[in-house]
Amino acid sequence: MSWETVIGLETHVQLSTKTKLFSRASTAFGASPNTNVNLIDCGLPGVLPSVNKEAFYKAIRFGMAIDAQINQVSIFDRKNYFYADLPKGYQITQMDLPIVLGGSINIVSGETTKTINITRAHLEEDAGKSIHDEYDGYSAIDLNRAGTPLLEIVSEPEISSAKEAVAYMKAMHQLVTYLDVSDGNMAQGSLRCDANVSIRKKGDKDLGTRTEIKNINSFKFIEKAINFEIKRQIKILEKGETVTQETRLYDSSKDETRSMRSKEFANDYRYFPEPDLLPVVISDEEIKRIKDEFPELPSEKEMRYQQDFKISAYDAQIIASSKSMADFFEAAAEQTGNYNLLANWLIGEISAYLNKELIEINESKLSIANVAILINRIDDQTISGKIGKAIFEEMCISGISPDEIIESQGLKQISDDGAIEEIINSVINDNPAQVEAYRGGKDKLFGFFVGQVMKLTQGKANPKTVNAILNEKLK
Repeated sequence: MSWETVIGLETHVQLSTKTKLFSRASTAFGASPNTNVNLIDCGLPGVLPSVNKEAFYKAIRFGMAIDAQINQVSIFDRKNYFYADLPKGYQITQMDLPIVLGGSINIVSGETTKTINITRAHLEEDAGKSIHDEYDGYSAIDLNRAGTPLLEIVSEPEISSAKEAVAYMKAMHQLVTYLDVSDGNMAQGSLRCDANVSIRKKGDKDLGTRTEIKNINSFKFIEKAINFEIKRQIKILEKGETVTQETRLYDSSKDETRSMRSKEFANDYRYFPEPDLLPVVISDEEIKRIKDEFPELPSEKEMRYQQDFKISAYDAQIIASSKSMADFFEAAAEQTGNYNLLANWLIGEISAYLNKELIEINESKLSIANVAILINRIDDQTISGKIGKAIFEEMCISGISPDEIIESQGLKQISDDGAIEEIINSVINDNPAQVEAYRGGKDKLFGFFVGQVMKLTQGKANPKTVNAILNEKLK
């Protein structure tokens, strides 16, 4: 039997504000447990929340970017449930009147471009964090995350495969980082999603029973979790059984989803308007200010890079796809004139290193100044491209300036024609048989002579000069 998959994603984006949604406690990641918490986050009696204006501005910026309707009047609601990491016993969220309605995001999966519509995006506070592996036989609670502002973005059920889901999340990551809405750090939980997955017979109009996979925080795990769930549901349906509507967790160590709890409905949470917060009204002047301060988006950067820096459309697209890479490129371009060489290094050696280490460029030891110096030294022929790669490896480890490495290791390229000619004469005199064979028509031996010269100079001879003198000498 032929089946088709229907997926909707609920994306939780931690907004990059300095303080929490309803308190002045810090949102800084990595603090000692339960140190970034105040009385409001703990939900102590008599405390009153106050709204973080910057969180609204970031949510509106996102809504504008996806061409959504911005509700200039929005209200908060209480979502009631009990869990150890939710000290108040309820979460402040937006149910009936969210800040953002509608909009869409374009994704690219393979060679196909597809539009995924957005149902809504609403503001809410994050819960704390339960820690189950710190103390034997006990669970611990860290409330540092409690109250951190979240933008929950709900897609329409229009995603058809795990690969499309990954493409959607990558597009979302690119958008929120470019907008400075979030740092998008999935490892730290700044961007995560719940995947609603269902299966139906091909051609059916009605949706199948869905399951929700909670809190997936990497592109790889999104694909693996959804693919496992698709296979699991098809297996159940082909046995003639019924899929249970429930919430499931993805276990990456076993590469499987497992049941967490039966799926709740909205009325299970007993939503009602938050009595401690008035409706929030965003003025026309504030909307205009947000529009006027709107940042440059990837497609606009691509066009500008091609015009201003004369790099290829492909290079511009790759560099502009990551905000950290784009920022690095623009800053380094101010310190070097060879933009194409800079682009080639960013897309080639530098990207390969970052992918291997699973880090962003701003998390590495590569400084803008040092990369620009490396490009300049290759461009002015102080070093060859090959030696540049060796220097780059040292830069990644130590963060030392290329000029220091060149000086301390004696790596400066030999460009003196007389010195290179003397070495070439020596190679020719030491290899008469190869010279005779080359002159007899074995042109491939030219590489042999180049290799011998490079060996004697430890790779420091200028390749262009070597080739020119060898051509003349071997005629």
